[in-house]
Amino acid sequence: MADRGDAARHDFWPSCGYRHLTVGADGRLTVTDAFLRRYLLRAELAPVPESCDAELALHEALVASPRRAVDAREIAAIRDADARENYVVWLRFRDRLVAAPSLESAYQRLFAGDGVDVPPQFVHELTEVILRHVLSEAADPIEARAAEMLFRTQTVAVLEDGMVMAADEATVELYATTGGFGNLGELLASNRTPMRTVDLDVLARENADEYWSRDERRDLSISLNRGQQSLDALCRVMERWIRHFLEVEVRIVPERRIDDDRWVWHVGLDAQASSLLNDLYNRVEVDEERMARLVALFRLDFADPADMRPSIAGRPVYLAMAIDERRRLRLKPQNLLSNLPLARLQ
Repeated sequence: MADRGDAARHDFWPSCGYRHLTVGADGRLTVTDAFLRRYLLRAELAPVPESCDAELALHEALVASPRRAVDAREIAAIRDADARENYVVWLRFRDRLVAAPSLESAYQRLFAGDGVDVPPQFVHELTEVILRHVLSEAADPIEARAAEMLFRTQTVAVLEDGMVMAADEATVELYATTGGFGNLGELLASNRTPMRTVDLDVLARENADEYWSRDERRDLSISLNRGQQSLDALCRVMERWIRHFLEVEVRIVPERRIDDDRWVWHVGLDAQASSLLNDLYNRVEVDEERMARLVALFRLDFADPADMRPSIAGRPVYLAMAIDERRRLRLKPQNLLSNLPLARLQ
């Protein structure tokens, strides 16, 4: 097997803005004016023919100097209420980014207060660009596709042969509403989508390099069955995510069940899984329909037990992910950063 350093290099997910960031001496991402300017060119902030003079002036000034202070009177002078609100939201987000020593630090600080005060889309976009950095240009294509699960909602379907498939929710909805043909059939059929049947291309080792020409089309599905390469790839991605932020080494592997009389710690990778694990841990009865939403279980072990809280050092941490009633999987990778039993957080 070739060394990872010999792998081909790919500039994937180009629209995430990674190329506009710089890397500091600590290996973390530094926000640049070019990265901030990208937001000003988006539809939410870009001027339209109806934009008033105050809006045009503010936009021009910020494009020239994305970090400039903005007086409340400049916002109030904008005629359109939606435009005013968009600027308020973006400026709050911008201020968070520029106040932090790195993009990673800004990301973690989003979850340190009483609630996230920026739109979920901004959180997903930060997750994507940080993952792009974590994976690097030498990324494995199956790991890259698995990483998409951490910032894009997936639609999950169980096929007749028992295969558990995940596909990008936005792509599924696009095919459902436009009737476009790519390869989406069993998945759409399982979600009772009223449309002609098409098949969804499944990413596997045999066709893995195809990912690089389709990385932003989001039209490749993956199998989440235990023993499949994509589930193992997700484990590797989560390990690297934790290492990058928390500077600890962990090993994550899929599990069939939690059969542990000394179960002491768990982390749900999404809201559904958190609730389910809490109930199972507390021996609350869980009905069959809810249990069926459990997509995968994992076991996380720290390489160095000294990195864990002393009272549970050496014990495994169980992870899980689960779908909601609409078969959507919405992972929250921030849970891996804030909910692990780290000794230094005691």
